[in-house]
Amino acid sequence: MKKLEEYVRSIPDFPEPGIIFRDVTSILQDADGLQLAIDSIQEKIKDVDVDVIAGTESRGFIFGVPVAYNLHKPFVPIRKKGKLPCETISQDYDLEYGSATIEMHKDSIKPGQKVVLIDDLIATGGTIEAAAKMVERLGGEVVKIVFLMELAGLKGRERLKDYDVESVICYEGK
Repeated sequence: MKKLEEYVRSIPDFPEPGIIFRDVTSILQDADGLQLAIDSIQEKIKDVDVDVIAGTESRGFIFGVPVAYNLHKPFVPIRKKGKLPCETISQDYDLEYGSATIEMHKDSIKPGQKVVLIDDLIATGGTIEAAAKMVERLGGEVVKIVFLMELAGLKGRERLKDYDVESVICYEGK
């Protein structure tokens, strides 16, 4: 059986020289790779008491929804600003060049609910930190954050030091 790392396509010098881009689409395009990715993420939360799975747009949806389905838990989408139809809360966060805003429905997390956040990649950690802050503002507790891949050289884990963070695959570089 192949290891998950073997399904990841690495593209050198993208988006700029010296960077190795880790392409998640090569996992998605292989049924065995996709199944292994979902199973591996789910394994990371097998002993976690969780009420809700949440994921950030868009690849957090891809990996979070099947986990929520398998565990028979609700899924909460965390989206880019202006994409949700009901009353929302929002959180700004910094990007490498500028800033962005994510939102979630104001009624999506109930006080006291235990939430697992799922996303495909941790780089600097800004997006998922913003997501965690929104969960907490609604009274939820972030009990775990799981990423499929981690770029350790960008130190996103340090930004999330107050949370239980795990990744399935860890790359030392950027």
